[in-house]
Amino acid sequence: MEKNQYLDMFIEESREHVQSINEHLLQLETDPNNKDLIGEIFRSAHTLKGMAATMGYEEITNLTHQMENVLDGIRNDTYEANTILIDVVFESVDYIEKMVEDIALGGDGTADVQSVLEKLCEFERNGAVKEIAAVLEAPSIDTETFDDFELTVIAQSVEQGYVPFNVEVTLREDCILKAARVVMIFDVLEQVGEVIKTNPPVEKLEDEQFDNSFSLTILSTKTSDELNERIFKVSEVEKVVVTEIDLDSKKEDEGQQEAKQIEQIKQVETKKSNEKEAVKSTSGNKTIRVNIDRLDALMNLFEELVIDKGRLEQIADELNNNELTDTVEHMTRISADLQSIILTMRMVPVEQVFNRFPRMVRGLAKDLNKQVQLKVVGQETELDRTVIDEIGDPLVHLLRNSIDHGVETPGERIKRGKPEQGTIQLHAYHSGNHVFIEVSDDGAGIDTNNVLSKAIKKGVVTEESSKTLTEAQIYDLLFSSGLSTREEISDVSGRGVGLDVVKSKIESLGGSVTITSSQGQGTTFSVQLPLTLSIISVMLVEVGVEKYAIPLSSIIETAIIKKEDILRAHNQQVIDFRGRVVPLISLKKIFDTPTDLEKGEEEYLSVVVVRKGEKMAALIVDSFIGQQEIVLKALGSYLSQVFAISGATILGDGEVALIIDCNTIIK
Repeated sequence: MEKNQYLDMFIEESREHVQSINEHLLQLETDPNNKDLIGEIFRSAHTLKGMAATMGYEEITNLTHQMENVLDGIRNDTYEANTILIDVVFESVDYIEKMVEDIALGGDGTADVQSVLEKLCEFERNGAVKEIAAVLEAPSIDTETFDDFELTVIAQSVEQGYVPFNVEVTLREDCILKAARVVMIFDVLEQVGEVIKTNPPVEKLEDEQFDNSFSLTILSTKTSDELNERIFKVSEVEKVVVTEIDLDSKKEDEGQQEAKQIEQIKQVETKKSNEKEAVKSTSGNKTIRVNIDRLDALMNLFEELVIDKGRLEQIADELNNNELTDTVEHMTRISADLQSIILTMRMVPVEQVFNRFPRMVRGLAKDLNKQVQLKVVGQETELDRTVIDEIGDPLVHLLRNSIDHGVETPGERIKRGKPEQGTIQLHAYHSGNHVFIEVSDDGAGIDTNNVLSKAIKKGVVTEESSKTLTEAQIYDLLFSSGLSTREEISDVSGRGVGLDVVKSKIESLGGSVTITSSQGQGTTFSVQLPLTLSIISVMLVEVGVEKYAIPLSSIIETAIIKKEDILRAHNQQVIDFRGRVVPLISLKKIFDTPTDLEKGEEEYLSVVVVRKGEKMAALIVDSFIGQQEIVLKALGSYLSQVFAISGATILGDGEVALIIDCNTIIK
């Protein structure tokens, strides 16, 4: 088998199984007796082990197998799913994830897993693991060595129409990957039955610690010939002997032990039934995996189409040809539908980002000796892939801030009449052409006096100006670089480099972040993000002899004002806009735009009123061209520091228009 041919598939599916194990382990910690959760974790681990064995990654295979034994001990009530055991399983999953990522980066997928293997083995030494749906470790396949539990499993299966078979397999002498062949044989057999015993034990089979022959016991409804045929489909199998096991002389145990074992059998059958239903439900789901680079290439081609469409519209207006105009209008409708489809294809649920937070919250809460529950709402909300890739780090900072600064310790919460366990809610939802993500906690809230004193001490504001600040403006000080309300520097906080990073990253995505808080009740951080960054709606304006684009998401309205209505306040030109004093800013002066000398002094001024959070500004322009959908193009690394410009676009006539960053101007 050519390993590289399946490497991408192995990495992608391994990541999915690791994420699934993480999610179900977190649920298992709160509901340790839920057998369905244990079954889901076991299936993910078992599949991951089989894939790793087939690909030849022995350390992942060994660690996953040992983890399977412990999981099966939980499933069979040999072990209790307490925090200590789950911590060890989490540690195992972390190692598996690191090895998978190492493989993705071109490594060999090895790691020093001896310490976590010893921890897993310690649980095994404290109690015998009995496996039902996987494979049993036993010194011999002879029916005389079946214990009472195994005999009950077989007997109950026979009553339900299953037949026990002893299967002896001999591989060819020149077989290279014996462990891989064993896994493949197990896979074909488990499609038609349950393997309940092997000789030699499973770990020896996976470590290739056997000659060329091994035996197993399987419960199946198929005939011996059908089993024989299935096994021979696996390459490098030399000989197969399938014989039916006669258990007429064996007697079933009675009493409470039997009742417990029968219940376990029912759970196995329920699991098998659920698996079959899952296969049925997924078989009708017609989906394919598409590399994001292909979607990016498709978007780039569509962007060029949008530019050409704008050019055609302009030519149609100039020629005034009815047939051309009709064709362009039809093309506009088609391109609008095409744009909707392409943007929908690029949309992915925020669940992809949210999935990694429960583990992080659990670990950080334990480090800080706090009890925290994370509630996730709206994880199905969709965002463009380009935005999804960027919001992970800002949300990590906000969650860490809520755990460290927001939620109190259990003792403090009890004193304040709150439950010991704090709650952090991560809520995503659509509103208009934006997505909002809120991180809220039921903690101590923000002490405005503490924030002000820290800001004055750091020189962020003066003591005099601090007296005029509103509550919202005080909260906004938390986003200042170097400001932290923590007295001591720790691994989590105290350096003041968290929230300022959040604000700059969110604003670079065309979004905004605001804070609301109630002291003693909790705090909410609200992040507003655009649905997509590739194609945006803008207002085209003329400034001097140049054209600029102002994003519609920033515009409140456009207006015409008289020069005599301009006022002055603190050496700044302002206007009265609906009862609010709004600064008046000349784009011509900001961008030093050349002026058309033929134009004289105008009695009226054209302004665009824009908003950034609660702050507003009126931008003076020469004229309005109109609303248009444009393709956002980055300026590149050489022009990344250009003031108040977030990108550029190519208009229909081939002219380049710069896109104004209203957030920077207002700031």
